[in-house]
Amino acid sequence: MSESDNRQVARDSLFLMANMRVDGLDGEHRIKVRNLSAGGMMGEGPVRVMRGAIVEVDIRNVGWVEGSVAWVQESRFGVAFREDIDPKLARAPVSIAEDPTPRFVRNHEAHFSPSENLRKI
Repeated sequence: MSESDNRQVARDSLFLMANMRVDGLDGEHRIKVRNLSAGGMMGEGPVRVMRGAIVEVDIRNVGWVEGSVAWVQESRFGVAFREDIDPKLARAPVSIAEDPTPRFVRNHEAHFSPSENLRKI
């Protein structure tokens, strides 16, 4: 049996970009969230973290979540959250109010007047 077969908490596999802050390092680092559960996540990225480091991850639709690095393997690492989250929120679409894309660029239906109001040329 592999270690993943022994997990007691269901993990949701996904691919999601997130920002992460690491205690002791300056700035925010862009990472990939590979799986997510209520109590933790697996991340991947160029940021070098050590086991036990305190981190904060900005998860889409959830916000900043504090945790600590539980394990590190090459460019992948596990984070145990300080408090449980609802991982389903990260899969929900971003609301239009939070969409930074300008309205004129978004896919939308054209709003035309009824055909009887159109001028014939």
